Amino acid sequence: MDSLRPYVERARHFSGWSFSSESWRRLGAAPPWNYGSLVREAAKSARSVLDMGTGGGEFLAEVSCSLPDRVVATEEWKVNIPVAKKRLAKFGIEVVECRSTQFPIEDESFDLVLNRHEDLEPSEVARVLSPGGRVITQQIGRDNWKELRTHFPRKTDYGDHRGRYAKAFQAAGLKVDTNLSHDCKVAYATLGDFFHARCDSLDGSRFQPRR
Repeated sequence: MDSLRPYVERARHFSGWSFSSESWRRLGAAPPWNYGSLVREAAKSARSVLDMGTGGGEFLAEVSCSLPDRVVATEEWKVNIPVAKKRLAKFGIEVVECRSTQFPIEDESFDLVLNRHEDLEPSEVARVLSPGGRVITQQIGRDNWKELRTHFPRKTDYGDHRGRYAKAFQAAGLKVDTNLSHDCKVAYATLGDFFHARCDSLDGSRFQPRR
């Protein structure tokens, strides 16, 4: 238990999603896509952007120079709200506290909707997407880290995002341009690092639906 104490202390001062990627090492090939590059490219033709589940606003701040003037971020977790607002205020980005499956947003409001590892309801995303708009979402793959199931039988199974979301986007009237998945192995130095780490593109799927 003493070996985990430093991680417990780090958690006491936790705010936003500022995790370090130094605690894990990739053993396989990187995903065949780069989420940041995809966002920057799609933003070139967008007049308005919605970022779902922005966390502490870290990623949005990173790509802010590539975004149009009208950008809105949503976040559900109360601990993240003040962190995101403080970080994104200097870029003129509004942060709205709401559930990711139900927006207080008018129909057809955004040309580009972003979602990185955040819960979503495809029909609700389609509702706020403007004609000709695009969605870019990267999701956690199903039952990642299968080897942990033996030791943690109640570990979360996120379900078949790749199949379920693709079908739901199509049912909502969107065309799925891209539907990719990727798996790779990673190594953690300690058990504490594993529990403190951010799962970022280690196992996941990517969709690009559009109207």
